[in-house]
Formats: sequence, C-alpha cells, structure tokens
Amino acid sequence: MTAGLPVALAIWPVRRETEVLAAHLAAHLNAVVHRPWQQAGRQFDAFGAAFAGARAWVMIGAVGIASRFLAGLPHDKHTDPAVVVLDDAARFAVALLGGHEGGANALAYAVARATGAVPVVTTATEAVKPLTLGIGCRRGVDEDQIAAAVTHALAGRALADVREVATVDLKADETGLLAFCEAHALPLRVFARADLAGRAYVTQASDWVQRSVGLPGVCEPCALLASPRGELVVPKTALNGVTVAVVEDRGWAAGGRA
Repeated sequence: MTAGLPVALAIWPVRRETEVLAAHLAAHLNAVVHRPWQQAGRQFDAFGAAFAGARAWVMIGAVGIASRFLAGLPHDKHTDPAVVVLDDAARFAVALLGGHEGGANALAYAVARATGAVPVVTTATEAVKPLTLGIGCRRGVDEDQIAAAVTHALAGRALADVREVATVDLKADETGLLAFCEAHALPLRVFARADLAGRAYVTQASDWVQRSVGLPGVCEPCALLASPRGELVVPKTALNGVTVAVVEDRGWAAGGRA
C-alpha cells in the first residue's frame, strides 16, 4: 500500500476466534486483516482511527456491535467507506453502510460467495425487483450465449426486474457468466452442490447434469433457493448450452402487496 492512501478492502474481526475466517476472506478478496487484540486500548477507538484508511470494510461480528463501532463515523454516503457485517458463523453477510454508493451490496455478495453466507441487501432499489434467474451452462460458453438464453427465458419480461443471478459452485468462475453479470450490474450468488442436493427440485431431471455435476438440475434449484418465497414462473429453458429458470418473488413488493 502507498503511504497515505486507503487500502481497497480491510477486514476487522472483533474476536480473536474468527481470525481463521478473516484470513480465509482476505485470501479470497485480496484484503488486509486487522488484529485489534494485538493493540493496546479499546477496539472502538482503534476502529475509529482506522475507519478512513480503507475504502471498504468487512466487520466480523454482530450487527449490534458493528453499529456501535460506527457511531459518529459516517459523514457522507458518497465518500464513506462501505461496510459489510459477517457474523462469526458466516451465516449472513449484511450490507450495513454504503449499499450503492460505496459498493457494500456488491461486497456482500462477494463475501457470500467466499464463505457460503446469505447476502443481506436492504436498499429499496433491489427490494422491488421481483425476479431471480437460475443459470447453468456448459463449460466455456461466452457472454453472448448467456445473454441470448436469458432473453429467451425472460420472454418479454424486463431484465431490469431481475434482482440477482444464482448458479452452482462449479460455475462460479465461468468467464461468460461473470461477464454477463458485470455488464448488467447483476449480483451473482453461488450455491454449494451440497446445499442444492438437499433442495434439488427440478421439473425434469437431466442425466447429463447428474453425471457432470452430481445433481438432477442446476438452474431451477438455484433460482428457488435464492428466492425461497418465490414461484417458478419459467421452468428450465435451454439454448445453446445455457439453461435458465426464472423465479418471481410473491412476497411484499413495491406496492405493498402480499
């Protein structure tokens, strides 16, 4: 790091017991780990002094204590560092500060992909988007193939209504899928095969997917697991090596409907 310049991402584990989790995150996200127990004085003061020294933070601990750490520190949503809170058991990654402007929403998904946590995003723009896409694909498909398959599956529905894309861990590094998500500012959520196996709902099992991935299907269970109160409105559609399923959230939406 150049002296005087903030690091891109820093991790603050509140408890020494989460140091291994912090190191795991740092390796996956190219982040700097703080170890506050090695410093004299109160953690609150140490974090306050370090806060402006990073453009984004992952705090490992409870949301309540993170809120107390942040008391009095934020000043401007356009310049404040983003903050994501990850609980000690890596169950939830909560975008707490700077969701849009600071990039905390995207960071929450990145933390979730690295740990298996559930990303928690509460900004209004995302909350009113009702659709989730589950996507599976053959190895090496490009961005245009993903886009064509998505357009085919949406069948006139707006891509702007899509909240997130979900896939299986084996496809987490597919360059075409990553490029599609980046081009359309769509967060990518990745599920472990073991999690999908426990909820392997498919309208039509695929022998090829079973042999290749060890699951009867990918796109439908991914979409349904990402949107647990949603309804499968477009079952698996296939086009040029890409499968897409669409789930619509039937819960509360912008108009307050149930």
